[in-house]
Amino acid sequence: MALIDSPLAVVRSVRPPVAGLRILDIGCGSGGFARQLSDEGAMVTGIDPAVQAIGQAAAAVPLAKFVTGVAESLPFDDLAFDLAVMVNALHHVPEAVMGPALSEAARVLKPDGVLIVMEPTVTGNFFEALRLVEDETIVRQAAQSAIAAAVLSGEFQTVRSFGYVRQEVFDTAKDFLERIIAVDKSRRDVVEHNRAAITDAVVSAARHRSDGRLVFDQPIKVDILRPA
Repeated sequence: MALIDSPLAVVRSVRPPVAGLRILDIGCGSGGFARQLSDEGAMVTGIDPAVQAIGQAAAAVPLAKFVTGVAESLPFDDLAFDLAVMVNALHHVPEAVMGPALSEAARVLKPDGVLIVMEPTVTGNFFEALRLVEDETIVRQAAQSAIAAAVLSGEFQTVRSFGYVRQEVFDTAKDFLERIIAVDKSRRDVVEHNRAAITDAVVSAARHRSDGRLVFDQPIKVDILRPA
């Protein structure tokens, strides 16, 4: 069995081959994962609430379709997709509508469709370093609670749950900080307010390679769900 160590590897393990699948990328951001799926031959549609990110995605992945919108109110027909994916996205949905967002994903899937939710856990030194700028403990736990509630209610059946570790390597602490700011621009004010102390703490949280680069591990929980 092939090693599962990335979102693309997860999708390949669930529905091989990827080519020809109609895939909805919920919370697609600037299109990085959509590009990988499109390169595999999938027919990709991405949705994200950030207008700027959708513009970047459309420019980066011309074969895919991108629309501005929110997960809890998907502007798509029922039974439209083979797969829906949420990569590090559910915990960015407002907690009050995480459940409706999962329900919407179920609505747009075909009868044999699958929802894949990939969420970072509250463990690992990437998370510890991120907490210096923004503590996502509550929202990450809320996302897991929403998934559990959707299964408990009978809305979804769990096909499989497992984890893998996402590893990221940075030349400097500044590169790490720019990476997390790119996800949420509001973090820049926090960083600039106390950059020296935060930089020192990021360096302390990292594992250090022999070449001086900084290594961060973020465990990811994967839930493969089938609408009941």
